[in-house]
Amino acid sequence: MTAFMIDSAISPPLSARSCRPTSPTRSNGVRLGRWLCAGALACFAMAAHAFSFDTVAARARQLANSPYKAPKAHLPTELRELSYPRYREIQYKPERFVWRNTKLPFELSFFHEGMVFDQPVKINEVTGNRVREMRFNPADFNYGSHKFDPEMLKGLGFAGFRVLHPVNGKHKDEVVSFVGASYFRGVGKDQWFGLSARGVAVDTALASGEEFPRFVEYWIERPAPGDKQLTIYALMDSRRMSGAYRIVVKPGADTETEVKARLYLRENVTKLGLAPLTSMYLFGENQPPAAPEFRPEVHDSDGLSIQLGTGEWIWRPLVNPKRLLVTSFSATNPQGFGLMQRDRSFASYQEIGEWYERRPSGWVEPRGNWGSGRVELVMIPTPDETNDNIVAYWVPDNPPKPKQPFDLEYRLLWQKDRERMPPLSWVTQTRRGQGLTRNKEDTSFSLLVDFEGPAFKKLDPATHIDAVVSADGNAELLRTTTQRNEATGGWRMTMFLRRKDENKPVELRGYLRNGNTTLSETWSYILPPG
Repeated sequence: MTAFMIDSAISPPLSARSCRPTSPTRSNGVRLGRWLCAGALACFAMAAHAFSFDTVAARARQLANSPYKAPKAHLPTELRELSYPRYREIQYKPERFVWRNTKLPFELSFFHEGMVFDQPVKINEVTGNRVREMRFNPADFNYGSHKFDPEMLKGLGFAGFRVLHPVNGKHKDEVVSFVGASYFRGVGKDQWFGLSARGVAVDTALASGEEFPRFVEYWIERPAPGDKQLTIYALMDSRRMSGAYRIVVKPGADTETEVKARLYLRENVTKLGLAPLTSMYLFGENQPPAAPEFRPEVHDSDGLSIQLGTGEWIWRPLVNPKRLLVTSFSATNPQGFGLMQRDRSFASYQEIGEWYERRPSGWVEPRGNWGSGRVELVMIPTPDETNDNIVAYWVPDNPPKPKQPFDLEYRLLWQKDRERMPPLSWVTQTRRGQGLTRNKEDTSFSLLVDFEGPAFKKLDPATHIDAVVSADGNAELLRTTTQRNEATGGWRMTMFLRRKDENKPVELRGYLRNGNTTLSETWSYILPPG
């Protein structure tokens, strides 16, 4: 498969230059595993000091200084070969939820091993200085129509867990889940599970193949009555690295997950992706479906948003390419980036039960200075919505050295009604249209980009607004126009262009300006090869 790698270099503000394995809702190849330490429970229970992030970091350091022990396959064939609908029949009994019959604000439920989740994880409850392992018991699960041999279920473990908290009323809803490699997902009020995050991405989209570090053990602090947040610690391990994580979950209108990590490399990796997000884009207004389809759009996210350290905002609409497409934006101390779902209209999706308009946006806010590096966006071909084909993460220019600690902190917001948006105006849609003429021999085409935002509200409708547009060497810009969109109160930027080589991508950048005053974020678009 041919891959296109494009580094979208960033010039001064607003200049116009030029898979996931995850949750059980996606097909994937995640492999789970186990990390055990004899006597660990007793050691923690007798510890003179309270359990903390440093406790997990010390374990991660020990792992990095020891040879990697790959997990052994142990899952019975009957469980390993389950289809997704059959796997979903296995549910943790509600009456067995951890903290169910208490007045605590959170509850825990567990995932059973099965399907691609073929290795157990150890899950502990932390109360003060004491650590208690929450052990797997088949009697705690409903198995639906399955008639598994009870002997076969002995010796299994949990694949992951869910956290429940009331965000849509008094009833406790699932607000975050951890299952598969280092993946986790969150939702806030009136949201529907969509994109995922994970602890780290290693060698994503490289020919050598991707490595998927795994959270092998968790420690969950028992909350107190009235607590509005839940603290989770996780130990990560893989062939070339280990790590310690503290993830503080704050459910609400926008659920927050505050992440603190300390990573250790056993050996160098080619590419280290930090704060990775994984999503799905099948088709949308900028890339309509090729065959008749009642759904106008199908995606968990429709674009990558970046706020640079300079203050410039970048918006790159997502595409479903025919070949692997990797692009990046160089930056120093970025203020944030995320895979966003900006289109919130049911009319855009039309799929009852999937509720794409309620899928959260995932926004990463770095804590401290992250230095120089790049935000990389990976877009992978997919024939349907069962595969997550979009990945975004931060790649530092100065990655950690083997055996040396590398600290990282950021806040991840799962947003819907209060999304991070540029202060001036932002892109609401990108559409492709006809060229300059209707002549069949005319190979030109048009792109229409709509902007909305407060920057236009104080402008006289007769104000002249310029479109500042540039294209790379594979496109010829023929004409650019702007016009007020009376239906939205925003403005539309239209460009006519011709691609020179259909087998190569085209990169375009544009923004709106009134005189010397910038009015919008920068629209940065990739037209994949034809």
